[in-house]
Amino acid sequence: MVLLHVLFEHAVGYALLALKEVEEISLLLPQVEECVLNLGKFHNIVRLVAFCPFSSSQVALENANAVSEGVVHEDLRLLLETHLPTKKKKVLLGVGDPKIGAAIQEELGYNCQTGGVIAEILRGVRLHFHNLVKGLTDLSACKAQLGLGHSYSRAKVKFNVNRVDNMIIQSISLLDQLDKDINTFSMRVREWYGYHFPELVKIINDNATYCRLAQFIGNRRELNEEKLEKLEELTMDAAKAKAILDASRSSMGMDISAIDLINIESFSSRVVSLSEYRQSLHTYLRSKMSQVAPSLSALIGEAVGARLIAHAGSLTNLAKYPASTVQILGAEKALFRALKTRGNTPKYGLIFHSTFIGRAAAKNKGRISRYLANKCSIASRIDCFSEVPTSVFGEKLREQVEERLSFYETGEIPRKNLDVMKEAMVQAEEAAAEITRKLEKQEKKRLKKEKKRLAAIALASSENSSSTPEECEETSERPKKKKKQKPQEAPQENGMEDPSVSSKPKKKKSFSKEELVSSDLEETAGSGSLTRRKKSFPKEEPDCDPEESGNKRVPKKKRKFSSKEEPLSSGPEEAAASKSSSSKKKKKLRKLSQEN
Repeated sequence: MVLLHVLFEHAVGYALLALKEVEEISLLLPQVEECVLNLGKFHNIVRLVAFCPFSSSQVALENANAVSEGVVHEDLRLLLETHLPTKKKKVLLGVGDPKIGAAIQEELGYNCQTGGVIAEILRGVRLHFHNLVKGLTDLSACKAQLGLGHSYSRAKVKFNVNRVDNMIIQSISLLDQLDKDINTFSMRVREWYGYHFPELVKIINDNATYCRLAQFIGNRRELNEEKLEKLEELTMDAAKAKAILDASRSSMGMDISAIDLINIESFSSRVVSLSEYRQSLHTYLRSKMSQVAPSLSALIGEAVGARLIAHAGSLTNLAKYPASTVQILGAEKALFRALKTRGNTPKYGLIFHSTFIGRAAAKNKGRISRYLANKCSIASRIDCFSEVPTSVFGEKLREQVEERLSFYETGEIPRKNLDVMKEAMVQAEEAAAEITRKLEKQEKKRLKKEKKRLAAIALASSENSSSTPEECEETSERPKKKKKQKPQEAPQENGMEDPSVSSKPKKKKSFSKEELVSSDLEETAGSGSLTRRKKSFPKEEPDCDPEESGNKRVPKKKRKFSSKEEPLSSGPEEAAASKSSSSKKKKKLRKLSQEN
C-alpha cells in the first residue's frame, strides 16, 4: 500500500502531513471541498507528522529562495530523510510546486505528485495550518507571512543603483517639457523685445542667443563700438555683431521705459538659465544612458533610446517587446486608426527621429525602419541582461545598419550577422576585462581610504582613551592627598591628648606607687575623653590652620603643657574632661608634697 504524504511550505517552517486511509476516488468528489472547509472533518483526513520551524527570518528567506528556484535546501532534506519511511517505493509525496517536486525526486528518490488531490489537501492545510501546529496562532502566522513576503520581494528587486532606468524616464520627460517651455518663453521674449528692437529677430535665429543678446543690449540707444567685442563673443560671428550694431543705429522700434526694460531683462535671464539647465540635464542623460543602456545609445542615440525606454515603461519591458512592436512604438494612434479604417499601417514610430531613416530614400524608409527596429530589440536585450554593460555590441550593430543602408543605395553586400557577432564577442570580452580591472582598482582605492579612515578614528580614540586615564589619575590622586592630610591632622589632634596619656607614665616612673595610681586614673579619664572625641569627630571639620598645626606640634617637645593645650584642638567636651583631670592631678600632687 502506497502511503501519501504532503509537504507544505509556510513562512514559519516546513510541515509534513500524512493522509489517513481514504480512497483517492472519494477525495476527488465534491464532498471533499466541504470536508476541507470543516476543521473537524479535515482532522479526520489529515494528521501532522513533523514540523520543522525556521530559526530566523534570514533562514526563512534562504528556504523561500531555494523553493522558488527548485533547489532542495538542507533543512528540507533533513526533514524528509528523518520523517519519511525508508522504503521510498512505498512513499508518494505531494508537493505544490512542480519544480521542487522534480528536484526532490531527482536528489532523494521519492515519487512526487502535484495537482488534483494534492491541491485540494494543500488548500485545506493552508486554511487550517495554525490549528494543526501547536503554539501557532493565526496572528503570528500572518505576521510571519507578511515579513517573509517583504524580505522576499526586496531580495528579488535588488538591482545595481547605477543601472536604474527610472532616472532616464524622468530626465527625458523633463527634457521634452523643457524644450517646449523654452520655445514658448523664447517666442515671448522675441515678441516683447521686438517692440523696441524688431531688426534683431531677423539677424539672430537661435532662441538662447536671442535671449542673451536681449539681456545684454537692453536699450538699443546705449549700444556703441565699445560693446562690439562682447557682441562677437555672444553671437560667435563678427558679421552678425556688426549687423546688430548697424541695425541698432537705424532701428524703427519704439522707445521703451526703464521699468519695462528691467522686466524684459529679468525674463530673458530666466530663459537663459533654463536653457543652461537643459544643457546640463542633457549631459546627465548621456551619462545615465552610457551606464544603463550603452549598446542602445551607441546604436540609435541617447535621446531616441531614452524615449523608447520611457515609452515602454522600463528597459526590461523594452527588451521583452518584439522587433515589430519596437518599430511602431509611439505610433499607436495611427496603428489603431489604420486597423479600424483598414488603411496602411504606420512604418515607424519613435525610431523615425533616428538619422538612419532620414538618410534613407523614400522607398527604403520602411525597410530600413524594420531593420533598425530589429537591431534595437537586440541591443536592448543585451543591455538588460548583460552583467558588465559595454557599448561594443551597439557599435557593431550600428555598423551593420550603415552597411544595410549602403546596400540599399549602392548594392554592396553587407557582412553576415554571425561574423559581426563573433568579432563583437571578442571585443566585448576584452572590454569587460578592462572594466573589471578598473572596478577592482577603484575598489582597492576605496578600501585603502576606508582603512586610513578607520586607522585615524582608532588613533583618535586611543588618544582620547590615553587622556582620560591621566585625568582619572589626577582625580584619583586628589582624594589621596586629602586622605593623607586627614591622618596627619588626626594624629595632631590626637597628639594633643595621646602624648599626655602615653608620656605621663614615662615621666612618672620615678614617682611613687600613689603617683602611678593617679596616672592610671588619668589614663582612664583620657580614654573616656577619647571615646567622646571619636563620637564627635565626624561633626568636626578636618581642616586646620598651619598656626594651629604648629601649636599642636609644640607639646611633643614640652610635654608638661600638653594638658593645657588640649582644649585648643579638642571640642568642648574634651576641654571639660581635660580640666577635671588636671585639677585632680594638682590636688594629688599637693597631698603628696604635704605628706613628704
